[in-house]
Amino acid sequence: MFNTDNRQRERADKPLDFLRGFLKEPRQVGSVIPSSRFMERKIIEFADLGADSVVVELGPGTGGTTRALLQALGCNARVVAIDLDPAFVQIVSGIQDARLSVEQGSAAEIGKVLERHGLDQADVVVSGIPFSTMPESLGKEILQAVRDRLSPGGRFVAYQFRAEVARLAEPIFGPPSRESLVALNIPPMRIWRWDR
Repeated sequence: MFNTDNRQRERADKPLDFLRGFLKEPRQVGSVIPSSRFMERKIIEFADLGADSVVVELGPGTGGTTRALLQALGCNARVVAIDLDPAFVQIVSGIQDARLSVEQGSAAEIGKVLERHGLDQADVVVSGIPFSTMPESLGKEILQAVRDRLSPGGRFVAYQFRAEVARLAEPIFGPPSRESLVALNIPPMRIWRWDR
């Protein structure tokens, strides 16, 4: 159990850790600071989580959205977080929750990661990775891998500063079923949802 001082220190360190990650690999981090609680609430709303959902989070950063997902899920749910940055993997691995598995690797390897954890498909994939800064071919590869591993009726939720993910996703998923702007975030973010 955390005491109040540890919780405050954890919250205070998150923006610094995020900034360090951005400065180290700006093309792999979608923002210079973590998502706001307003953004996290909108992600949870768009994800439409079932109590026992299998959720894959691509690009968990310092784990704010990861914690929000875990809080919204039931005791039999699973969250698999995948990040390229070993520093972020280490931070998110520090979240003490038996429902969480954390992997360092590419989002394009979602299938292999799920298999390593005895899972076949995801009910929800949440992505904060910056599609606008990666090669288009990699973006398409990731989106196809996500679609291939979504269960029937599954949902893909992406939040981004730029709309590149929507352009890349349309040929693979079709038009989004939902879209919104979250102004109470720095920077303001757009969020999309596609249903399989």
